[in-house]
Amino acid sequence: MRFQSLFSLIVIATAMLVAAFLLHRQRPAGELGQPSASFVRASGKCAECHRRETSAVVHEFEMSAHAAKNVNCLDCHRPVDGQTPLEHRGFVIAKHLTAANCKGCHATEYRQFERSRHAAPAWAAVSGPDDFTVEQVAFSESFHPGAVKRPANALVQIEGPAAVHNGCQQCHSIGKPNADGSIGNCTACHARHASSVELARTPETCGQCHMGPDHSQLEIYHESKHGVLFNAQRPRFHLDADPKHLTTKDMPVPTCATCHMSGLEGMNVTHDTTERLSMFLFAAVSEKRPGYQHGKAQMQETCLKCHTTPNIEKFYAEAEEVVASTNELVKQADDLMQELRTEKLLTPAPFDEPIEYVHFDMWHYGGRTAKHGAYMGGADFVQWHGFYELVSKLTEMKRLAEEIRAKAAK
Repeated sequence: MRFQSLFSLIVIATAMLVAAFLLHRQRPAGELGQPSASFVRASGKCAECHRRETSAVVHEFEMSAHAAKNVNCLDCHRPVDGQTPLEHRGFVIAKHLTAANCKGCHATEYRQFERSRHAAPAWAAVSGPDDFTVEQVAFSESFHPGAVKRPANALVQIEGPAAVHNGCQQCHSIGKPNADGSIGNCTACHARHASSVELARTPETCGQCHMGPDHSQLEIYHESKHGVLFNAQRPRFHLDADPKHLTTKDMPVPTCATCHMSGLEGMNVTHDTTERLSMFLFAAVSEKRPGYQHGKAQMQETCLKCHTTPNIEKFYAEAEEVVASTNELVKQADDLMQELRTEKLLTPAPFDEPIEYVHFDMWHYGGRTAKHGAYMGGADFVQWHGFYELVSKLTEMKRLAEEIRAKAAK
């Protein structure tokens, strides 16, 4: 190569290097300081400190499917649109992680969750609609009319902020709106660093919130034949099986997620826990959902993996008889309360008179428990924790009504 040509190449290469250097210096400081994902993966940079400071977090992550697929800390902790960045030892991470961080890789699952009653309706049941944007309210109301446009819960206002924050909101925050425009946090079911399908498929995970006197699903499940078989055979189950390829060999007996969400043997996987439901069992007086037939068919498709059609139809018919019977008893109680209000023997304020608590206990505990017991195969919960409570509370209400009327007549 002639000297002149070589000199020209050196000049051009030098000019390109200088230009690249100048362009690089123009990049935002945050971008320059952000280590690449490959750097984090190669160096184990986050784990260096967190093994000393919060070692369990590292161990949980190392057991996860995320770790097996080379997802690193920064992949999840990197701030997305609408999130507040936080400088953290040379990294820029999100100050608060939300469902928006999971949505980047799991957009379908987030969209399904967003239209479920686990989303906005869950938070609104305690706090009303004020924390949501107009668009979020409209979106959720299109799937669940009246479930977000509702007043804040009157009872929790009486109980006070400590009860609300440490009690109600701990479960209902699964649908809390975030500053970045997303709703909820996937870690409620999957856990923050384990990010576990197995955990989400475990009955106790749903039972963190679906237990106790007002919705005893966990207790009912463990009493049911499903629960007894699951507990006896649990070591043989593959709770971590891929939801899209789940078979009855992995889960020959269902847990909550199997019936309500999983793609058992070709069924569609869904994070809309409402999709396979046919009745509003949580309501005082239960009615059919708008998608009654579709929801019933979806759930019965799961039942068909183990049961025959005649048995499934019989089971559903008997469960709907329980719903009709509880509705009738609750309506008697509602009518009694309305009569007392018409006679101006009760104040307009909620929960300031003993009979209002008895009325609430009746449908909120006994009524719900009887209905869920019927749909989940928990006979004891249909009878003793359900109908017995309904009739005994109705009797008590009638006695209290007589006392109220007698006192007013003096």
